[in-house]
Amino acid sequence: MSNSRRNKLMGWAFIIVPTLLIVLFYFYPMFRSFLLSLNSGAGINLEFVGLSNYKRLMNDPVFKKAFTNTIIFLIFQVPIMIVLAMFFSVVLNQKRLKMRGIFRTLVFLPSVTSLVAYSLVFKYLFANNGVINQFLMSINLIDNPIIWLSHPIWAKVVIIIAITWRWTGYNMIFFLSALQNIDPQVYEAADIDGANPIQKFFKITVPLLKPVILFTSITSTIGTLQLFDEPMNITQGGPGDATITVSQYIYNLSFKYTPDFGYASAVSFVIAVVIIVLSLVQLKVGNRDD
Repeated sequence: MSNSRRNKLMGWAFIIVPTLLIVLFYFYPMFRSFLLSLNSGAGINLEFVGLSNYKRLMNDPVFKKAFTNTIIFLIFQVPIMIVLAMFFSVVLNQKRLKMRGIFRTLVFLPSVTSLVAYSLVFKYLFANNGVINQFLMSINLIDNPIIWLSHPIWAKVVIIIAITWRWTGYNMIFFLSALQNIDPQVYEAADIDGANPIQKFFKITVPLLKPVILFTSITSTIGTLQLFDEPMNITQGGPGDATITVSQYIYNLSFKYTPDFGYASAVSFVIAVVIIVLSLVQLKVGNRDD
């Protein structure tokens, strides 16, 4: 066999094997999940119901509440996190800053912390007699403890703070990497033209970080729409259903309530469609000037 033919066969082998694995472990389960969404019941006792599960979604108050909560987390948390990640990356990229490595590690450290461990810490921090209430009362900002975890609005605030604390450092790494790839001569030219730091940030840094902003926005959107751990461990979806998310509702449908895997699959496909639509919108908006 000639070297050219051998190289072609090796190339196809490297392509075919991962493609088969992706089809087997990703696309086939997705296809089976869609078929499951057309049925009702648990285990082997399934009954074909067609699109009834999707029609049921339209009149499901718990799904509507879970979807609304998820969108609220998305609208407030993602922009705050992206802005903070960009801010920290710019500050920690300054060459004159001493101990930059330590500060970068401290900001990134929450993203590698155990989800359950840090959720429990937040649960105790924001308890009625927790550190946060004691601190706010000590500086006379409040007279009585705030019932963080038992109030529908404050419970959402705690979840948003927890997610932001955990994932800001993770996104900061992407911005920091992009900043280090910007040619310093661009900023030197701006200094010669008399640009101040604010002008350099909005006229140079932000435009050059556009691909990273788009990437982190899409990945953060996907992650927030799949939010599960924080509401599950900090508030258990409460008070009532004030912080329940779509992923938590899927879990409840599958393992907490009377199991209905078909309906849970239908809910999963709806959120998958929402993720695809929002990702395409972000791509369209991000590339409209290119």
